[in-house]
Amino acid sequence: MDVGLPGHVARHVIPTPTPEVLHHLTTTLTTPGTWLKLCAPAEAVASFLPPAWTVMDREFMMTASLARTAPPQAPPGYTLAVTTRAGVTAARLLTAAGEVAARGQFAVAGSAAVMDQVETAADHRRRGLGTIIMRTMSSAAASLGARTGILVATAQGQALYETVGWTLHTPMTAVVLTP
Repeated sequence: MDVGLPGHVARHVIPTPTPEVLHHLTTTLTTPGTWLKLCAPAEAVASFLPPAWTVMDREFMMTASLARTAPPQAPPGYTLAVTTRAGVTAARLLTAAGEVAARGQFAVAGSAAVMDQVETAADHRRRGLGTIIMRTMSSAAASLGARTGILVATAQGQALYETVGWTLHTPMTAVVLTP
């Protein structure tokens, strides 16, 4: 998947990171800023990675059942914007000045929706904005036929997602090709 962010140009999710798969990927992917999201703990894969690939903080693949519900309302002082472009739906909570306070995006593949890049700006945390973004995306994904949501969370994010009904599916190891 093309991500297009500085230091995070592309991402590949690898459900079964065997030594052979890792060798193939780490010898054919050559663009710095390429990430591999491996469905395995770091101790199971680190020894198969060349030195140019850096193991990042532990992550967690999480899943949730999705249901079509009425989308939540934006709290006072914010506007909820949902747009779809090229199969990717983005949800954003904007301030009155038009700044992005919270955001996330997803794409549907079959009966699954993959949630990505969910974040709340530092000045707007602890106001429930992330929950509004997640509920908005979950409802929108369900209306497109998705029954299961999938995301990869940081350790901090895992605790937050659990409070809105997401459960751990597998530990993940993120690695990045450094320049």
